[in-house]
Amino acid sequence: MITTSELTLGFGLRPLFEDVSIKFTPGNCYGLIGANGAGKSTFLKILSGEIEASRGNVIIPTGLRLSVLKQDHYEFDEFEVIQTVLKGHARLYAIMEEKDEIYSKADFSEEDGLKVAELEGEFAELNGWEAESEAATLLNGLGVPEELHNKKMQELEGSEKVKVLLAQALFGCPDILLLDEPTNHLDIGSISWLEDFLSDLDSTVIVVSHDRHFLNRICTHIADIDYGKIQLYVGNYDFWLESSQLAMQQAKDANKKTEAKIKELQEFIQRFSANASKSKQATSRKRQLDKLTPEDIRPSSRRLPWIQFKPDREAGVNILTIEGLNKTIDGEQVLKDFNLVVTRGDKIALVGPNELAKT
Repeated sequence: MITTSELTLGFGLRPLFEDVSIKFTPGNCYGLIGANGAGKSTFLKILSGEIEASRGNVIIPTGLRLSVLKQDHYEFDEFEVIQTVLKGHARLYAIMEEKDEIYSKADFSEEDGLKVAELEGEFAELNGWEAESEAATLLNGLGVPEELHNKKMQELEGSEKVKVLLAQALFGCPDILLLDEPTNHLDIGSISWLEDFLSDLDSTVIVVSHDRHFLNRICTHIADIDYGKIQLYVGNYDFWLESSQLAMQQAKDANKKTEAKIKELQEFIQRFSANASKSKQATSRKRQLDKLTPEDIRPSSRRLPWIQFKPDREAGVNILTIEGLNKTIDGEQVLKDFNLVVTRGDKIALVGPNELAKT
């Protein structure tokens, strides 16, 4: 569990968010959404302690382990891939290093024996004997082949590093997991694996993503950042979209009725306020009018794109025909006898493990 109390962050005169009090509970996955620049990544950095809020507190119960998807792709360049994943559990990795250091001593003392026995006990409690196997399973699930597991991070491509850092964040099933755009550089198979992994996790998960299908699969709640406030909705992305639009429409409809009633009362008061026989009714209507106020509908910071193409003429039925296409790049044949017919209205996705071939 992680809780914020009256959390506020501002840059200059502009508050990014203000007086945010919200509780994120175990066993739930929260999708953090909002317009570009709304403060989604910044909010995660405050939760992780990377940056400080202007005011308010982040409360994490003692003993809970928090894990973050790191964004610095060069931080672990001197470490092997499997080591990098293991470093996701700082205490376990520290125990492993301390054990190795003691065991490597030439003059192993009785005191060393007592210390290493203590370390071995904690190592077992943290499931240390399964650590490397778990790390390898995470890497394989995210599409990092076994031949890379013992290579240095600096030898990996940027997309492979991202997968390793994601495996690091997931390692050891942390109590609180913060993920910023975790599906970047993942293929469909790896995304599907990640969806299943997160769905089975009993941790508190907070994720920023622009992938609505991913959010629909994993989220139990949506936390919407808009104009400095965070509104929590139960359900996935599609439920948030439907319920937030419904709430907005209901508020607008209620305001229309209120405005119509205000106009009706104003006309009655104006017409009969000077009429002695109707003065009591006019006074009563005045009291009713004083109680009526249209709901203040908060505007949204979202700006939806509008795109329109105006072709010079209507396209024919056959848009593109490819026959027997072959392509070799740097000695690797990426396309062989490739055939494709594209007709008007087709929508085609290029999928597959070979990034070079798709590009």
